[in-house]
Amino acid sequence: MSKIKVGIVGYGNLGRGVEMAIRQNADMELAGIFTRREPEGIASAAPMIRLSEVEQYIGKIDVMILCGGSATDLPEQGPYLASMFHTVDSFDRHAKIPEYFDAVDASARKSGHASVISTGWDPGLFSLNRLLAEAVLPEGNEYTFWGKGVSQGHSDAIRRIPGVKNAVQYTIPNEEAVRQVRSGNNPALATRDKHLRECFVVAEPGEDLSRIEQEIKTMPNYFADYDTQVNFISSEELQDKHGSMPHGGIVLRSGNTGNGSKQIIEFGLQLDSNPEFTGSVLVAYARAIHKFAQEGFVGAKTVFDIPFGYLPPKSAEQLRRELL
Repeated sequence: MSKIKVGIVGYGNLGRGVEMAIRQNADMELAGIFTRREPEGIASAAPMIRLSEVEQYIGKIDVMILCGGSATDLPEQGPYLASMFHTVDSFDRHAKIPEYFDAVDASARKSGHASVISTGWDPGLFSLNRLLAEAVLPEGNEYTFWGKGVSQGHSDAIRRIPGVKNAVQYTIPNEEAVRQVRSGNNPALATRDKHLRECFVVAEPGEDLSRIEQEIKTMPNYFADYDTQVNFISSEELQDKHGSMPHGGIVLRSGNTGNGSKQIIEFGLQLDSNPEFTGSVLVAYARAIHKFAQEGFVGAKTVFDIPFGYLPPKSAEQLRRELL
């Protein structure tokens, strides 16, 4: 059986995480990494290719995994690349997902390709657990807490602000809010009540720090709805103290069944490396959308539309025997 030929678009933290995940899946091979940077200056065992040359690889790659940022990269790259390849991405601007889905779906349908958008762990695995818990406990409340950890999407959004050289953003859950939910009290929590966002920013020399801080705190879909702390530090301190990328979080649903029996569903993740884990999820969904494409599906899907049985390389018979 031939291996699934996978391409990676973007070679930042997530792209490197996807590269490592492909090595752990024997049914896949990395066909190339597409980048806007000069390929000659990037160290990798895989072929490094200019993104401007991507059209030359139509028909040579089974699935393209898009690893650009959700702020500015994916809104353009998602529909564009879906016009040429089957694709997977981790678009994570929750409020913009319906709009982004429509754009990718239209492009994929027009070109005869299959895409899955917004995979990863949130959106992605957390989305699936929110759906499952709501279906099981229709009378209840859902709560999602992220962190403490580094958010790739939010960090990338800060780095796109003019005058920012580098940045890392930590999402920190409110532990008292978590305790209230786990106790079954069903508290009414506003977005601002659940998390703090802490930013560590390296500014370019001579930039207006007040302007940068204001742009961060008022950024819609990322920081405007949260209490946000902005700390300006040196490049050396960022590297020494904020070089790793842990993350995690929990999804809870607290509800009642029958005659008022209290029921709580909880799903959690503790991640040493956010990009490596997210890359592993993307690779599993790349396999799934490849299966759908082989079956003749055209258009876009989300994690809600893909059965779990499509994610692993094992057959349905194996899954029934080994995991059911």
